[in-house]
Amino acid sequence: MARYRKTDYPLHDVRRHLETGPIVLVSSAWRGETNIMTMGWHMMLQFRPALWGCYLWDGNHSYELIRRSGECVINLPTADLVDAVVGIGNSTGTELDKFQAFGLTAAPAACVAAPLIEECYASFECRLADDRQVDEYGLFIWEVVKAHVAPAVGEPQTLHYQGQGQFRVAGRMLDHSDHFKPQNL
Repeated sequence: MARYRKTDYPLHDVRRHLETGPIVLVSSAWRGETNIMTMGWHMMLQFRPALWGCYLWDGNHSYELIRRSGECVINLPTADLVDAVVGIGNSTGTELDKFQAFGLTAAPAACVAAPLIEECYASFECRLADDRQVDEYGLFIWEVVKAHVAPAVGEPQTLHYQGQGQFRVAGRMLDHSDHFKPQNL
C-alpha cells in the first residue's frame, strides 16, 4: 500500500479533490418555459426512498423555475457532451433556449413537467421533498420518483469537475462487491 507525503494545500482549491460527483444537467419547467443548468454541487442523501440534495444559487435562472414548480430532472451527460455542458454553464436561460442552442432533445417525463434530455444516458425525475434549508442555504432535498437509464451504456464516461476549467472522466468499474457486508452494499 502506498504512503504519500502531504504538504499544505490552499483551502480554496479543496474542491479539486472533494467535488468528484458527476456533473449533471438539471432540466426544469414552469408555465411553459424550460431551462437547463449545469451542476456539480450535489449529493445522495438516502437510498430508500432515493433522496438527492443539491445547491442552487438564487441568482440562477433555473432557481425560480425549480422553486415554483417543485420539480426537476437530473440528467447525466457523458464526456462526449462536454462542450454542451460547458456552454450551458456559461449561458443563461433568460437569453436563449438552451435545448435549441446546444442541440439537445427535450423528451417528456413520466411523473414531472420538466423534460428529460435524450442525449444523456440517465435521467432521474425529482419532486421536492424538503425545502426547509432552501432560504438559508440554497439546499434543495429531492425525492427521485422515476429513473431512466440506458442499459447499453455499461461504463458511462461521466464528467467530474475539478475546478479551473478541468474535468476528470470516470468510466472504468472496479467491482469489489464480494468484499462488502450485505448491509453496506
